[in-house]
Amino acid sequence: MDDLGIDIIEAGWPGSNPKDSEFFKVVKEVKLSHSKIAAFGSTRRAYTKVIDDLMMKSILDSEVPVAVIFGKAWPLHVKEVLHCSEEENKNMIADSISYLKDHGLEVIFDAEHFFDGWKESSSYALDVLRVAYESGARTVVLCDTNGGTLPTEIREIVRQVRKEFKGPLGIHAHNDTGVAVANSLVAVEEGIRHVQGTMIGLGERCGNADLTILIPTLSIKLGYDVLKGKAKEKLKRLTEIANHIGDLLNVNISPSHPYIGRHAFAHKAGVHVDAVLKNPRTYEHIDPSLIGNERLLSISELSGRSALLYHAEKLGIKISNDELIKALREIK
Repeated sequence: MDDLGIDIIEAGWPGSNPKDSEFFKVVKEVKLSHSKIAAFGSTRRAYTKVIDDLMMKSILDSEVPVAVIFGKAWPLHVKEVLHCSEEENKNMIADSISYLKDHGLEVIFDAEHFFDGWKESSSYALDVLRVAYESGARTVVLCDTNGGTLPTEIREIVRQVRKEFKGPLGIHAHNDTGVAVANSLVAVEEGIRHVQGTMIGLGERCGNADLTILIPTLSIKLGYDVLKGKAKEKLKRLTEIANHIGDLLNVNISPSHPYIGRHAFAHKAGVHVDAVLKNPRTYEHIDPSLIGNERLLSISELSGRSALLYHAEKLGIKISNDELIKALREIK
């Protein structure tokens, strides 16, 4: 991901389990050319002192330059999960951010369940954003944690938030309704410039916004300057890096995965193959080489002359018209 040019790699939750704690010890020795490693964590616990909070201590002990902490923006969670007052929840956010900031860390604040919170109490959700920003958060992230908010809602809510809140905003979308990428794109169109996501859409439940779709869409389709202006160069490795991550995690990437899937630029029907060989734009929305993928022309019962001639030429085989007709009959 550093090679790809991702700005911040949220690497785990120190103190939550031995594996993550060990990771932060090891990653200190890894030399990165671009990315910053971030530690994830929650705000301090309710009705405790931030200096005594073990999670805060674990983040500091990880010795990272960036902390990403989440706090509640939905009164339902404040009452029924944290069992504290709305005012105490805001104090927890303020104390945690200012404490980490005072210890030299950049702090990104994830306003958890922001969109559900907005629907219940927009005034309280906005108060949470203001408290986080005024306490020193460099970016305040609007989280669709349940993944149930639709793009039309995202657009309208982000638009309203930007009228009321002037600090830097981010978007964090889950894919429970299959629109995490769409929600992120809508948020960007409404002015958000910090986008959180995961490679190949990994994440809780149905996953998070998929960076392997988001990044090329933002760059190639919408013309945004991503990956520090090196998108044209970096995106050529997107398919390779995505498959490498899949291999490391033992996760099979769907052949039909947009952009990076093996079948993303595959053509089977005879009329499609014939047209693509004449002009790829007829059935391909981008040149697959832009993202390190390749065109695949299949031979099947739907194939026509063009597909057979293409593969024969590729293999260096000279084939007569009679041989071509015979081969097509056998295939069909």
